[in-house]
Amino acid sequence: MTAVLYVVSTPIGNLEDITLRAIRTLKEADLIAAEDTRHSLKLLSHFGISKPMISYWSGREKARAEEVMSALREGRSVALISDAGTPGINDPGAVLITEAIKAGIEVVAIPGPSAFLAALSISGLDTGEFTYIGFLPAKPGQRKKALERLAREPRTMVFYEAPHRIIDTLIDMEEAFGKTRQASLAREITKLHEEVLRGDIAHILDQLENKTIAGEYVVTIAGAVHQPGGMEEALLEIDELIKTGMGRKEAVKKVAADYGLGKKELYDKSLHGASEPGD
Repeated sequence: MTAVLYVVSTPIGNLEDITLRAIRTLKEADLIAAEDTRHSLKLLSHFGISKPMISYWSGREKARAEEVMSALREGRSVALISDAGTPGINDPGAVLITEAIKAGIEVVAIPGPSAFLAALSISGLDTGEFTYIGFLPAKPGQRKKALERLAREPRTMVFYEAPHRIIDTLIDMEEAFGKTRQASLAREITKLHEEVLRGDIAHILDQLENKTIAGEYVVTIAGAVHQPGGMEEALLEIDELIKTGMGRKEAVKKVAADYGLGKKELYDKSLHGASEPGD
């Protein structure tokens, strides 16, 4: 192999989910960069793979990325793997991927398992358009503000959450999105105790009362349904979008399409009483 950074997806639970191409790449690479070498060693040993390894765990990713880049500059091939799933997605390996691209190193994806895509596919919610949020802020105040900003998001939303925060996060989601917003809660995807709960947020919270809270969770939430013609609500949404940094014209264009309203009328009304100049 020549100097190539292979971004290799690995199983999120069930080892049978690894691809033949991933196994071959791991066997042929000169070096394996792993999020946690102790964790990844179990996977490699299972498939009889023995290669030099380097860890790039969070907090050391910048320093370790330079070590890996040195190997790539020497013409060696590197396989990048995370503890589970696809590297670079909520993963410190993103630092290395960015550095390799900047340096002109070829970066090749070896696709495979992804927890949020697996959970989305069996959620029963609309998958035509979706937005991946990942982990929300851990602090309650920041988490609530983030959810408030997403309250009018029309696309299906996908979140990750840790077990010790899942109840509090769902309560905050219920407050921000409403009790009747449809959702799906998946835990331990592909593992022995895989489980999926579906229904509105209030119903899912009720079901969790009799469940053991453990494992990693993927929360999928239906997007907001907008009723065409609601001028007052449309104006409120424009204000919210502007607060996030979106320009007024862009916000008006988006909301007008969602609500079936005329852009000029909506723009003019949005300027009425606005404290900042229009753009």
